[in-house]
Amino acid sequence: MKLTKSWQFHEVYDGGERVVCDYAVVFYRQRSEGEAGPCFGVVASRRVGGAVARNRAKRLLRETARAFAGRIRSPAMWVVLVARPAINGRSSREVAEDIGQALHRAGLTN
Repeated sequence: MKLTKSWQFHEVYDGGERVVCDYAVVFYRQRSEGEAGPCFGVVASRRVGGAVARNRAKRLLRETARAFAGRIRSPAMWVVLVARPAINGRSSREVAEDIGQALHRAGLTN
């Protein structure tokens, strides 16, 4: 499931925790137990670059979110991945490894 509403993003930013890694900042927040599966949102601001760079960064973050969706311990977790400028020119494997380590440090994955 995806986070699409701005209030959802603000809830994660304001009420959640964060972990900083090389290519992204991972914000996360526990939600009510009634929800099925973790929800991910991706963000790439102008700081990342022009439209082409931002779209590529969001594609990399969405691909990483799909890869880790089944590994998140809590099924009621909201996670927002915010791209950092260092993501430019990185492969999907590098981004996935970096974010995977951040998720592990945060205790969200095994």
